[in-house]
Amino acid sequence: MQSIESIVEQFGPTLWRLASSFEFDTALREDLVQDMLVAIWRALPRLDDPTRLKPYVLRIARNRAVSHVARQARRLDKTPIDREPDDTGTGPYEQAERNDRQQRLFAAVQSLPLNQREAITLFFEGLSHAEIAEVLEVSENNVAVRINRARTRLTERLS
Repeated sequence: MQSIESIVEQFGPTLWRLASSFEFDTALREDLVQDMLVAIWRALPRLDDPTRLKPYVLRIARNRAVSHVARQARRLDKTPIDREPDDTGTGPYEQAERNDRQQRLFAAVQSLPLNQREAITLFFEGLSHAEIAEVLEVSENNVAVRINRARTRLTERLS
């Protein structure tokens, strides 16, 4: 069985990006990632096939994110989007250009409908269509359609 430390090491950045596709507020995003990790930790003993760890972890994280969104939707107060630049240690011009591209992509992904946003985020994380279908509990054809539509919209918004 995987330890929670190995889960954090292996999936931490992926969980953060997945949470970012659901929650714009930094503090709430951090809470969401913590909730995801607790849910994953509790569910790990029920994992039957260790070769399916990635889709298992991401399905749990996605379900927790969907629950989070439902809870937040009931709140009346809406918070502004808070994006943090990524510091990679490159030169200031390269970093500024990279941050600009990342922010434009982030904003474009955030503007997608939720079903497309989920599929394209998981696709960006390197999951196959079959794995995405397993995480989202839809058919592979449905995943392909969602990704294709997301790509089209992203191309339109980023060109």
